[in-house]
Amino acid sequence: MAELDRRTFLQMLGMPAVASALPASLDKALAIPANNRTGSIEDVEHVIFLMQENRSFDHYFGTLRGVRGFADPHPVRLPTGKSVWHQPHGDSELLPFRPEVPDMGDTFLPDPPHGWNDTHDAWNGGRYDRWVPNKGVQTMTHHTRADLPYHFALADAFTVCDNYFCSLMGSTDPNRYHMWTGWVGNDGKGGGPVVDNAEAGYDWSTYPERLERAGVPWKIYQDTGIGLTAAGSWGWTSDPFIGNYGDNSLLYFHQYQNARPGSPLADRAKRGTEIAQLGRDPAKLLSDFREDVRNDRLPAVSYIVAPEAYTEHPNWGPHYGEWYVSQVIDILADNPRVWSKMALFLTYDEEGGFFDHLVPPTPDPGRSTVPITNEIFPGSADHPTGPYGFGVRVPTIVVSPWTRGGWVNSELFDHTSLIRFLERRFGTRETNITPWRRAVAGDLTSAFDFKTPNRRLVDLPGTAAFKPTELTRQPDDVPVPPADPSLPVQEQGVRPARALPYELHADGKSAPTGFTIEFRNTGRAAAVFQVHSADPAHEPRTYTVEPRKRLTGMWPTGQAYDLEVRGPNGFYRHFRGTAGRPSVEVRAEQHDHVAVLEVSNHGSARALVKVVDRYTGRTTTRAVPAGGRHTERHSAEKARGWYDLSVTAEGLERRYAGHLENGRESISDPGMAGLT
Repeated sequence: MAELDRRTFLQMLGMPAVASALPASLDKALAIPANNRTGSIEDVEHVIFLMQENRSFDHYFGTLRGVRGFADPHPVRLPTGKSVWHQPHGDSELLPFRPEVPDMGDTFLPDPPHGWNDTHDAWNGGRYDRWVPNKGVQTMTHHTRADLPYHFALADAFTVCDNYFCSLMGSTDPNRYHMWTGWVGNDGKGGGPVVDNAEAGYDWSTYPERLERAGVPWKIYQDTGIGLTAAGSWGWTSDPFIGNYGDNSLLYFHQYQNARPGSPLADRAKRGTEIAQLGRDPAKLLSDFREDVRNDRLPAVSYIVAPEAYTEHPNWGPHYGEWYVSQVIDILADNPRVWSKMALFLTYDEEGGFFDHLVPPTPDPGRSTVPITNEIFPGSADHPTGPYGFGVRVPTIVVSPWTRGGWVNSELFDHTSLIRFLERRFGTRETNITPWRRAVAGDLTSAFDFKTPNRRLVDLPGTAAFKPTELTRQPDDVPVPPADPSLPVQEQGVRPARALPYELHADGKSAPTGFTIEFRNTGRAAAVFQVHSADPAHEPRTYTVEPRKRLTGMWPTGQAYDLEVRGPNGFYRHFRGTAGRPSVEVRAEQHDHVAVLEVSNHGSARALVKVVDRYTGRTTTRAVPAGGRHTERHSAEKARGWYDLSVTAEGLERRYAGHLENGRESISDPGMAGLT
């Protein structure tokens, strides 16, 4: 890669062309200044959650510019030795593909399996190689900007989170329980633990109850369908254009089921629109939300739940969801006073069986400095034991005056991060969240700029053409994989990136008995290191390390070792070589935007050490004398903190890549920008 100067960066930050741009909307709203009374999270007066259904990050945004998508330079290797993109499919393999259809946004894909059993089997202990056998060929489908013009433009206008995972490798309800309660009754009390859509009725506490006790107003916006009090439906109806699709999971808790009209739990969670009485007119959806926004009486916390057809759950086409999302945003934009003080979190409850290439971080017993209490499901007659989370990565966009400008945030999040944001804003702690999850998942505040929120703006396309006109179910559009599969191409360029709390280290050392890796954390947040070995005898491992702590792992080796370490935001280490006591050792350190390699020669003869810097193209070869040391400093300033260094010596190969954080804003990984 050529050196990246300021002019190149400015070009890379430019908006990609949209061939079929629709009329711009929200020009006025995007120009509304943020409520900047205190310059802090206290300025957010309305927090709104819109959780849609069943789409993975790569499935939607794998081709989006400047996110960790199909151009990821360090994808996990499968047991076959090939990259994670090459998913086994019978005697062959299947890569992510876009079916040969005019518009994937208007395509009614079959619904892949997405339960606890099939998802854990696809995960396969972290090997991540059983997606197609468990999910079908539709799991590998993906979209492009032309298919999802509104969602892509929304990401370009505000902040997309490309390291946000759903909370559990399983279905809708357990993931939504994490959003509303912090867990799935992991301790076995109150009817838990729940790892599927049993909806049997539960008794553990929910976060809206904590808000209620703290005097923080909240409300569920939904359609009542044929009723919100009938056991077995709770808003779920066979008519997909009315109701709440059963996605108001609070109604599966006894305290809500038993709440009488006039009580806070009933009035806030068991009321809604009744569009079945109004001709099922889509224009009547969200009428109560529209009135509350128009009259500036939106509560402090709002949850929006869509009817089935608008949730984006397969087989429904994404365009219906884009139209619905645009209605929410347009309603908010119609009142500048409300827009100036609101934050909308658009996310998806789970991946829905669609493939994503990032292996979810999971707790590993005995390999965590944080207690992993209540984070391993003990198993049952119907479901095997395994970690509760994280689940698969899902799309998430934060829409607010403090997040505009086309940013990417790569801090690790999950659905409990939504609660954590409310904790920060309103001071009410959720005790259900486990210590491990609280340590490794952020609170989403890093996605915001509360000090200087006014940024360069972009327009959002209209969605009028996506409004459904034929209110009927549609048959599946079964995808046909290509005869000659190839990896999809990601849009070129980078996007501005928020500062992150990570400062991670992983250094390896070989000895006759095996290979040892020391994991250190000198940052401000706990992190999960994932280790994959090319030796099939070694199971994938994870190590969770808190700030100012370290852990060590050892892998017995035969004649050779080949280990890869991954962490958040592209952190990567590759250790490969011949087993035994090597003459050369390499250790990596970091100082602001400088990556430092410390090379030691313990042998009796000089050693030639070659270092290649991927981001500058610089190659150096040094002869390190016997018993000597050599320190090499590689500035990452021109790459805005990004580094990717390969080191080779006799019997040894090392690769060190990632981002050097210094508390300042940066850019997304230039290694994904299409410049190599």
